[in-house]
Amino acid sequence: MAYIPGVDRTQAILLPDVLDDYVTPDNPVRFLDAFVAQLDLGALGFQRAVPAETGRPGYDPGDLLRLYLYGYLHRLRSSRRLEQETHRNVELMWLLRRLTPDFKTIADFRRDHPQALKGVGREFILLCRRLDLFGGELLAIDGSKFRAVNARDRSYTPARLATLQRDIDRTLTRYLQELARQDQVEAGTEAPSADALREKIATLQQRRAGYTALQQELAASGETARSLTDPDSRPMLSGGRIEVCYNVQTAVDAKHKLIAAEAVTNAAADRDQLSPMATAAQEILAAPAPVVVADQGYYHGTEVRTCLEAGITPLVPRPLTSANEVRGLYTKDDFRYDRAQDVYHCPAGETLTCRSTTVELGRPIKNYKTRACGRCALRARCTRNQEGRKLTRWVHEDLLDDMAQRLREQPALFRQRKALAEHPFGTMKRGMDQSYFLLKGLAKVRGEFSLTVLAYNLKRVLNLLGVPRLLDAIA
Repeated sequence: MAYIPGVDRTQAILLPDVLDDYVTPDNPVRFLDAFVAQLDLGALGFQRAVPAETGRPGYDPGDLLRLYLYGYLHRLRSSRRLEQETHRNVELMWLLRRLTPDFKTIADFRRDHPQALKGVGREFILLCRRLDLFGGELLAIDGSKFRAVNARDRSYTPARLATLQRDIDRTLTRYLQELARQDQVEAGTEAPSADALREKIATLQQRRAGYTALQQELAASGETARSLTDPDSRPMLSGGRIEVCYNVQTAVDAKHKLIAAEAVTNAAADRDQLSPMATAAQEILAAPAPVVVADQGYYHGTEVRTCLEAGITPLVPRPLTSANEVRGLYTKDDFRYDRAQDVYHCPAGETLTCRSTTVELGRPIKNYKTRACGRCALRARCTRNQEGRKLTRWVHEDLLDDMAQRLREQPALFRQRKALAEHPFGTMKRGMDQSYFLLKGLAKVRGEFSLTVLAYNLKRVLNLLGVPRLLDAIA
């Protein structure tokens, strides 16, 4: 059986007369072109939105924005690869009208417009809201670590600096001992020469001085780490190992899994991100009272209270962090709180009352104790403290108790969290090959991630509605 034959390379063929014939009416590039055309680029903050009257003509920022939107939709983020595609990709030839900017111009555009790119993403979210693609009733918040442009060897913590200094001190001691007995070394041996040893010692001393200066800078600034290639990035636990990363946050709407709000931070933990993400999504979606689900990493009383004051209902499970459970002792959950009398009842039936109020980490805390611990038969199973068992309670902990009750009443609502919040990160990292950043600096990285989120939302909306309906929406 023969194979399917191809066309003879020497055969003359007739191509379409115009470039527009190569692009079908439902091709996504037609929507990209129309979407950018209706944006007010000057109001969004793009430079040269109005061309100068004198000087050499430059590229329209709208054309460079079209190029990036197309690139991020098709796993093309490198400025050099985008330049290559402008010479051989028919869709880009149509989209840019045969313009071929060089890679430096392409790279500078992304670097210089972080806030403007974030504004473009906001404009698309507003378009989706007009198309009723957001429900605004249930939001899932989650974070993920995206690698920064900084190798682990170029990132230092106080502990690592101390270890490096100790290693250098040991090596210096060995070299100095070797240098001290150079006079006793017979000629012709393979030991390093005195000049070579002095050169190595000088190099190590210079390196140690650099580590000492960096250690002093960390102590003075109060920072926990310093990365030299990208100073804004931080070492974080990612995939079971320490990587130099940024912490990316998203708020995903449940209706079509579209991202309503995004942010990038260099804080390794998520505990302070709940209310900023929830209120940002609430504001852009104009949702009066959304329910927000997040994992236990976001459990923080102050954040929960801020959400409730804004009309947002958070559902965040409490993490199990009690050391008593590991020791086999009673935990705070074994004590029953009486809200009406403001007392705790212990497993032995005794009552712990509020004895004092203190302030810890800026939060007012109540302290509960009882005098019955000295004669209690269950003391060995309750506490090892000579003064007896003491419980602490935040003055607004009723809000956390109410949230725990809502979680028990609505387990199915919280179970949607993983499917909503983690799916976009999987799509970005695997399907779109965007698990790492190309730019350095927190401000620039935020603009870069805004492009990633915009491409993710674009891809979903194009699949949901199709190009003709989107074109009608912005006509």
